[in-house]
Amino acid sequence: MVRKPTVDAAPGGSALLRAGGRRLMRAAVRRFRVRMGVLAALTAVRVAATLTTPVMLARAIDAAQAQENLGAATTALAVTLGVAILADAGEDVLGAYCGSHLTAWLRHRMLGRVLALGPQGRRRFPTGDVLSRLTESASGPAAFPVLLLAAAAAIASTAGAVIALALIDWWLAAAFAASVPPLVLALRVFVVQATEPFARYQISQAAIATRLLDARQGIRTIQASGTADAEARRILAPLPELREAGRETWEVQGRVSRRLALLAPLTQVVVVAVAGVRLATGDVTTGQLVASASYAAMAVASASLFDTFVQLLNCQVGAGRIEEVLAAVPAVRPPARPRPVPDGPGRLRLRRVTVRAGGRAVLDGLDLDVPPGAAVAVVGASGAGKSLLVATIGRLLDPDDGHVELDGVPVTALPLPRLRHAVAYAFERPAPLGATVHDTIAYARPDATRAEVRRAARAAAADDFVRALPEGYDTPLARAPFSGGELQRLGLARAALADARIVVLDDATSSLDTATELKVTEALRRVLAGRTSLVVARRPATAARADLVAWLDAGRIRALAPHAELWPDPGYRAVFDARPAADGAAAPEPAAGA
Repeated sequence: MVRKPTVDAAPGGSALLRAGGRRLMRAAVRRFRVRMGVLAALTAVRVAATLTTPVMLARAIDAAQAQENLGAATTALAVTLGVAILADAGEDVLGAYCGSHLTAWLRHRMLGRVLALGPQGRRRFPTGDVLSRLTESASGPAAFPVLLLAAAAAIASTAGAVIALALIDWWLAAAFAASVPPLVLALRVFVVQATEPFARYQISQAAIATRLLDARQGIRTIQASGTADAEARRILAPLPELREAGRETWEVQGRVSRRLALLAPLTQVVVVAVAGVRLATGDVTTGQLVASASYAAMAVASASLFDTFVQLLNCQVGAGRIEEVLAAVPAVRPPARPRPVPDGPGRLRLRRVTVRAGGRAVLDGLDLDVPPGAAVAVVGASGAGKSLLVATIGRLLDPDDGHVELDGVPVTALPLPRLRHAVAYAFERPAPLGATVHDTIAYARPDATRAEVRRAARAAAADDFVRALPEGYDTPLARAPFSGGELQRLGLARAALADARIVVLDDATSSLDTATELKVTEALRRVLAGRTSLVVARRPATAARADLVAWLDAGRIRALAPHAELWPDPGYRAVFDARPAADGAAAPEPAAGA
């Protein structure tokens, strides 16, 4: 037996997916109500013209038989057909227009929410899953406006056709009414039985996409390990579930299609047969017989609602998957009543900060005062929470308890865009964002001049290798293969360029050799003079060059002091697992003024 994904194994999962899809589609209708109104008007005109056509045809036939008012009847028929054609063409054009705007709206909303969820959102929505929702799931609902109105038009046409049959002869309407309960039951069965396979199919597609992206990122490891065949099997492991979900969907669809394929022509034959009998008894005319056949065809065309329902269900499932992302609550929310960023030198205070991860308090009631303008190295054993600590400063995550203050104001009270301008980060693996090398350095300051970008690159010891590229700073990133150390230097240049009062280097020099790190650090000290900086340090030499060291141990700051004062402590030296000559730190004390 193929095991279903845990998402669908949860009771009511498919029902929740449908409910979320309905909510999002209702929101879409409200947002595009003007366009939907015009589209609905065109649909109403088309339906009215379509329902009127058999009447005009019957009059033309009867006029031809009686040789009376034939010109007027033919003209009325032609006008009715022309209106129907024009309305149908208008529906196609406006429907495509509404669909493209709906898709863009869904994608913009989802993209904004994914970015707002931040790094924490990646654990719930992996990259491949997000891409699947952003492409496949978001494009499906594009047909929703047209499909919804098509369903409404089909129902209206059916109702109008039945009324027209009743006006011609009530026996005709009674003959058709006998087929309605089986039709409704068949559609209801399909909606109930097909929702879960539809959802599982899309989730399996997302699982394959996620595994493929993971493999693409680890391609060197796969090649070096000689595990390409095993990796291919891992990527394609969800295929049986994909096949099973598709088979279940087609089985349900096939069963309902066969029933409708039998029911629709049978109903039409019965209605036309009754009309023939009534013609023989003189209760209907020849023109009315022709009209009855047309209205019977319109009425049984409601069986085509099945195809519309299939597509609407697909739209609903896709919208439900988008709604799952939109309903996710960001870990970091904008303040309800934002306060302006205060003027100040960049003083940081952390009070009783607690951050829990994996069921334990990694930071536990931590207190820390960072003097303005000081360079502070954050050190601690692996897993001590160094990155978590510095992440709370710029609200990359919020502590579970306690608060962080920037120049006397809680960071949670500051507008997020303003806070992110006041606190700049450089990470261990900086993302090369933008079109060119210039763009990736100036990512946080797109208005920066070339001179400013080059000055920041020189501070990070990146100017030489950037100018050696084929097009220098204008080299497209796709044609600029960088090493890990070069990427880190670009990230450092980006942080140096930012006009921020706080600069955080989260293990941002780990890929640099000791000589390059020393060169970069000395240059950055000049650039960052007067700014407060925090450096997650893994090397004694890095800690030695800071003004102060914040020693993180057991979730709290064990000491805040210069490296030279802490070095004699065996517990502090054990943090680095240092040997006498490691990282060029043979002497336990740094040079004066380092």
